[in-house]
Amino acid sequence: MDILLQQIINGLVLGSMYALVALGYTMVYGIINLINFAHGDVLMVGALTSWAIITKAQDAMPGIPGWLLLLVALVISCVVAAALNFTIEKVAYRPLRNSPKLAPLITAIGMSILLQTLAMIIFKPNYKPYPTLLPPKPIQFGGAVITTTQIMILGMTVVSLAILMYLVNYTRLGRAMRATAENPRVAALMGVKPDMVISATFIIGAVLATIAGVMYASNYGTVQHTMGFLPGLKAFTAAVFGGIGNLAGAVVGGVLLGLIESIGSGYLSVVTGGLLGSNYSDIFAFIVLIVVLTLRPSGLLGERVADRA
Repeated sequence: MDILLQQIINGLVLGSMYALVALGYTMVYGIINLINFAHGDVLMVGALTSWAIITKAQDAMPGIPGWLLLLVALVISCVVAAALNFTIEKVAYRPLRNSPKLAPLITAIGMSILLQTLAMIIFKPNYKPYPTLLPPKPIQFGGAVITTTQIMILGMTVVSLAILMYLVNYTRLGRAMRATAENPRVAALMGVKPDMVISATFIIGAVLATIAGVMYASNYGTVQHTMGFLPGLKAFTAAVFGGIGNLAGAVVGGVLLGLIESIGSGYLSVVTGGLLGSNYSDIFAFIVLIVVLTLRPSGLLGERVADRA
């Protein structure tokens, strides 16, 4: 039972990070029908930016509290990632908006490779230790343990999701986003500016990805230029799993994917005596995805919709 509780905690932490990144995928897809495969690399840029800020600040001001340093680094990284994603949308995706769907898809893959290469040149290809800024002492919780960093991850995820849901459902920008997702041409006739809405969507997605990237780096203690590829791929899997284009589906898909991956790898390690475990966790995520899409191609909470005219 203790093993199950521990794996549930680990799965919720992992799933919450997947959910934040999956929301960026699903928002962009819901509005312009584009799979932004560079989204995981925005996570990487945010994490590496925060690492650079933290290491420089620790050298310059060694007495600064860890939580304050992490907060400042997170805010600055969100601004950098938002500016990057805004530029990517304007330069790489906007000119191809009315092109065949394959063109922006290939461009997104190319942008992902470009960002990884630039990050490798700027930050060097070696793995870098991410500073521990919060108290490392684990907290006992019903036979399992949870760290302060993991509590922070869960708390920030809940707050971020609550703010996003309020933004989408109760603000003027949220109404504009929903109108643009429904029909951008009609929305433009009603006074909505689709270009502005799409840019705002990319900025929001970048902020969520950066929060996930900083939390991911804080939890695992390392950063590197390829660190965004696998979380980005799994977050895309979570978005498809829950129903691409559906915000609630992205959250459900992310959390379920994290739980499946964590519980599956945990019990696999127990059954095999430690021979198999976390290194094989990816297989559970993709097996479940194949099964779900075979039985329900639109995802758990997705709906069949006709292509736009």
